[in-house]
Amino acid sequence: MNKKRILYVEDDETLAFLTADNLEQYFDVVHCSNGSAAFELFCKEVFDLCVLDIMLPDMDGFEIATEIRKRNKEIPIIFLSAKTMKEDRIKGLKLGADDYLVKPYSIEELILKIEIFLNRSQKNIEKSKMTYILGSFEFEFENYSLKNDKKQITLTEREASLLKLFLDNVNTVLKREKILTSLWGNDDYFSGRSLDVFISRLRKILKEEASVKIENIPRVGFKMVID
Repeated sequence: MNKKRILYVEDDETLAFLTADNLEQYFDVVHCSNGSAAFELFCKEVFDLCVLDIMLPDMDGFEIATEIRKRNKEIPIIFLSAKTMKEDRIKGLKLGADDYLVKPYSIEELILKIEIFLNRSQKNIEKSKMTYILGSFEFEFENYSLKNDKKQITLTEREASLLKLFLDNVNTVLKREKILTSLWGNDDYFSGRSLDVFISRLRKILKEEASVKIENIPRVGFKMVID
């Protein structure tokens, strides 16, 4: 079985050697010692998880994570840091990290965390390949395809992601802020206006499907109802 590929970014040579040596027993580890090189590598190659030190030359771990999340919202990210400040931990998690380990950390704990997040990521991938049923339509998220006996529609990536979010939360109120941060990464004015446009597009596509509705919940958000 192919080993999962880990991008490991750490500028301390001794710590990097010891950590990578242990991780390589279980994973395919690619080590970088500075931030800009790591991000350049991330853009060129495929990884299953990122382990990022925060204090790095050239480009710190927070900056790398911010850029990674612009391109990939799903890949697990684990921060490593000598910083114990609660504010740093909160900042890391707000940037989309899955966990934050404080140095000196246990190699066993790091390996366990990696395995947990890789398993969760794999389940999310498998879930994304599912076919959803909404009325007479079948929706294949992986292919952005929405089809029934009469027509087939290819959605945009954002439309497909929005529809999947609704279908994963049928009959549940989704706050605008949750939708915006999940799909756009922020909840500013312009993202909010974009969301309204995409909601209108989905409603137009599904208007002939009487059993499917996207309801406005005033001053809160939206709810997809499927009878």
